[in-house]
Amino acid sequence: LIYDFCSKKKIEHGGYNNNSSWYLAPVLKLGAGQDVGRSCILVCMGGKRIMLDCGMHMCYSDSRKYPDFSFITKTGNLTDFIDCVLISHFHLDHCGSLPYMVEQVGYEGPIYMTTPTKAISRILIEDMRRILAEKKADVGLFTPQMIKDCFDKVSEISLHEVVTLGDIEIKAYYAGHVLGAVMFYIRVGHHSVVYTGDFNMTSDSHLGAAWIDRCEPDVLITESTYATTIRESRRCRENDMLAKIHEVIDNGGKVLVPVFALGRAQELCLLLERYWERKNITVPIYMSTGMAEKAVNYYKLFISWTNQTLKKSFYNRNFFEFKHTLPFDRSLVDAPGPMVVLASPGMLHAGLSCFIFKKWASDENNAIILPGYCAV
Repeated sequence: LIYDFCSKKKIEHGGYNNNSSWYLAPVLKLGAGQDVGRSCILVCMGGKRIMLDCGMHMCYSDSRKYPDFSFITKTGNLTDFIDCVLISHFHLDHCGSLPYMVEQVGYEGPIYMTTPTKAISRILIEDMRRILAEKKADVGLFTPQMIKDCFDKVSEISLHEVVTLGDIEIKAYYAGHVLGAVMFYIRVGHHSVVYTGDFNMTSDSHLGAAWIDRCEPDVLITESTYATTIRESRRCRENDMLAKIHEVIDNGGKVLVPVFALGRAQELCLLLERYWERKNITVPIYMSTGMAEKAVNYYKLFISWTNQTLKKSFYNRNFFEFKHTLPFDRSLVDAPGPMVVLASPGMLHAGLSCFIFKKWASDENNAIILPGYCAV
């Protein structure tokens, strides 16, 4: 979407002129747009330029994994061309390129995200870099020190807090989706934009629904991954998934559920734990160790970001202390008998989930459940 705030008309294209001296298109897509990965949008209004997210495309290993900053300037450092950067949540397709932009391309201006997003995105990016290094695919990638230096420069924004940077006014609203995710309302003078990032309008097992004040922004920028898909209710889809898992394990099969270590993994664990208790099932549930274990600690730390049910019951029972879910070891992949394994990464492109898939795929009694978007 490219939109002219002054005439309130769409314009065909935009960018900087040959001298890179002034921005011509108020909304410029630097990544994503009809694609999942490297979400990055530059908005200009009232002479101010705000970058919304700075993601990485996980399906590329060359420069295409980064947003195309050459649309902003071809001279390198971005500090003179961007007034602030806002990160909506910790998924790598929304934050993964931040160390590259800040430490390698060069940016010294303000960066804002919520406290959970700052804490979790850093460990996700560090983990991603470690995996690429093990595969010898980290040539030219930012270093661990660059990740540290980048996040040392990040400022935190709280829900409903108003941050003022000169003429720029920023307010964060609850987005659901994952822990710490927010939507941003941005105003400069008489013009305003709402950027939703990824959001959920219905609550789930561990997060509440997105919420924002009534407002009339000049432009709404929103994710639309499933905008043209008509789906059954969340409860119907959850029940269908649980019934299918139950059918497979009753027949002695194994179930693989590829998940992102933070967010979907915890939601599915809550669903399975409640179903296991209700049905008195003794078949083991396994979750990949490492990142998922860290995730549970973050959910305990940031319990205020979860839904009302979990917050109210937290002091009586911590639902993130799972009774039926055990840590998974690779030696268990060939173990006899039924089991359910939640393994990362959710995209199934590498790592433990890919390893288990290759091991189990040849047995027609086994099943794989894809609980979310998968690029493979």
